[in-house]
This record gives sequence, structure tokens and C-alpha cells, in this order.
Amino acid sequence: MEINNQNLKFFIVDDDKFCATVYEQYLKNLHYEDITSFSNGEECLDELYQKPDIIFLDHNMEDLNGFEVLKKIKRYDPNIYVIMVSAQENIDMAVTALKYGAFDYLVKDANVCEKITEATEKILKIKEEISQDKLKGF
Repeated sequence: MEINNQNLKFFIVDDDKFCATVYEQYLKNLHYEDITSFSNGEECLDELYQKPDIIFLDHNMEDLNGFEVLKKIKRYDPNIYVIMVSAQENIDMAVTALKYGAFDYLVKDANVCEKITEATEKILKIKEEISQDKLKGF
């Protein structure tokens, strides 16, 4: 199922340039254009005023770990959808990420791009339901 092209703004935060480039190109192949990549959490935090809709956030980074960045993003704007991405398949880390407000936790594996599609589709559905509720006056 192809994702409808929405005017979504994506941030990709990963100190692994290869991974960031793969995610960015994958999203562009899905016809998303507003994508900004950052190599560390501080750069991302400095640009939150741009109001991203979805942030793909690596857990292990050199400057700040992903949990610290996640907490700061959620303090800045709790409505930003943050998806933690990590090479570690660790249930405790996933639970902690969700506890701190992450929308999802994805493991960097051979299927990570499919998981990016699924997570983005879920977010689009939620955003659509929210806008429908607003139209209905809820």
C-alpha cells in the first residue's frame, strides 16, 4: 500500500550518515520532499521551531543519547511524532522509549524501511482521524 503524499515535514537524526541517507532516500521515493537530516541531537533541537511532524531519532549518538533528545523534543512540543530507531533489539529500551513519549521503536535491520512505511502510515491515519474529529466538532 502506497502512502498518500501529505505535506509532512520529516527530521532524521542519526550520526550514522549512511543510515540517515538511506532513510532520506527511502522517504523521497515515497514522494515526501520536506526532509531534513541531522548528525546529532543538538542540531535537531536547535531546529524544532521548523515544526517537524515526524522525527526518526537514533538512540545511540555521541552528543546526547536518544532518550535525552526525545525528552527535550516532547517538552518542546508533545504533538511531534518521534520514532526511535536503534541497532539494539532490546525490549527494555523500547519500553523506555515509549514511556518517554516515542510513538514507536524500530530496530535497524533488513526490514527497517518497511517499518518506516508502516509507522508513517499509522501516523497519517491518526492525523486524519484527528482532523476529522476537529471537523465534527469534537
